[in-house]
Amino acid sequence: MIKTALISVSDKEGIVDLAKQLNKLGIKIISTGNTANLLKKNKIDVTLVSDITKFPEMLGGRVKSVHPGIFAGILAGRKNKHHLSELKRLGMDTIDLVVVNFYPFEAALKKGAGLKEIIENIDIGGPALVRAAAKNYEDVLVIVEPDDYSLVIDKIKSGEIGIKDRANLAAKAFSYTARYDSIINSYFNAFTQSQFPEVLNLTFKKIQNLRYGENPYQTASFYRDVFTEQSCVSIAKQLQGRELSFNNILDADAAFELVKEFAAPAAAVIKHTNPSGVAAAGTIESAYRKAYETDPKSAFGSIVALNRNCSLETAKIIQPLFVEAVICPKFDESALRILREKKNLRLLETGQIKKRKGGYDLKKVKGGMLIQTDNCPEISAKSLKAATKRKPTKEETASLIFAWKVNKHVKSNSIVLAKGSVTVGIGAGQMSRVDAVKLAVMKSEGKSKGAVMSSDAFFPFRDGIDEAAKAGVTAVIQPGGSIRDKEVIDAANEYNIAMVFTGLRLFRH
Repeated sequence: MIKTALISVSDKEGIVDLAKQLNKLGIKIISTGNTANLLKKNKIDVTLVSDITKFPEMLGGRVKSVHPGIFAGILAGRKNKHHLSELKRLGMDTIDLVVVNFYPFEAALKKGAGLKEIIENIDIGGPALVRAAAKNYEDVLVIVEPDDYSLVIDKIKSGEIGIKDRANLAAKAFSYTARYDSIINSYFNAFTQSQFPEVLNLTFKKIQNLRYGENPYQTASFYRDVFTEQSCVSIAKQLQGRELSFNNILDADAAFELVKEFAAPAAAVIKHTNPSGVAAAGTIESAYRKAYETDPKSAFGSIVALNRNCSLETAKIIQPLFVEAVICPKFDESALRILREKKNLRLLETGQIKKRKGGYDLKKVKGGMLIQTDNCPEISAKSLKAATKRKPTKEETASLIFAWKVNKHVKSNSIVLAKGSVTVGIGAGQMSRVDAVKLAVMKSEGKSKGAVMSSDAFFPFRDGIDEAAKAGVTAVIQPGGSIRDKEVIDAANEYNIAMVFTGLRLFRH
């Protein structure tokens, strides 16, 4: 039996309809402040919390419901004779339904509110009420999500609320309070000036369930970091196509983060989180064509990322090819008309590109989490240290920097060959560096002559340079730092290859 309900909500969506339904069922409603005023305005019978507690709201509303007259009614065990006799002796009633959501702390953060407003949006009574009701879930229903209002009313009317329903609502309630506290905790961590706090609380919101994980026998879901502000796959809107798979999302993320490196129109073609081709050019259609032509064989069934709107001309190139998904800031209407002819093609819009410097990169391991600062180093022509007798030409330097930016997004050990702002061969994920060079040359299919080469880490032996020289590479960019740097530099000088050191390793696992 539900005789009394406590309602105190910041998000008023659907609350009037819920209260009207409760009134019709003869359920007494207790409420606070603005919620009570709204219900009264809609001619709903309401008892103020202050009438129960015999205390007025205090401190500008900071103290309202935190009182034994409220919490005893929520926490009393209905099968506990001692609890019930105490309530009776003190003239208190039970509260059987708690409908509460919290001050909008997250919304205040997102709008860039000042510290004073943010502090005032830390709810105290709300989380305490929800936790109390969830703790006593066998006797008290707790609702924190407006989406559950109609479901609960229907179950109350039919008398079908069972212990499993109550436990599910309690689980939602504890999740709701945990998320709220985690967001507040993350905000206050900034005051500690500790880059890596002793306790790391993370909170993610589910976007969708997935058909399966990396393989069909694995189940999976996709969650979003609540603090995501930059343009990325997690905030992308799917316009059409089949449901995104686990692997689609990984590949779309890898592709889009790569093209965000470039100010010029750029395109990336991705397979299994590694690029098969990347290009920057004067137009987005030219960039995509060149990226595709790097390795057309590997581009079969690829994910495509563009850092400009998808134009009609780009869509015409994509349309006849087998592409799993395209992710970009926006699709021109003319491009959409063509791409929608392929009903299974997934189209993802991120909105105008916003890059956020800093942040963290997290990697899960069994029983733990690795956390590091984001991989976002930058280089310029001035920061490069010439290691060989011949310095790279201006054109080679520009191409070396392009190859280096692509190299940041290729799994180690990795080698990138490029001409101008176009990749011609990529060797990814090899156990030895010389094999990565050989693979990149093989992938170039004869286009390596006159190319430049980027290596994600130093060359431990000269054999990588020997292979590059055979392929016609003219300049190399690498971190340096090997005990055999002299041997490697001597090899480059022997072949008149220009080599520069960055001092920055680009390992990616």
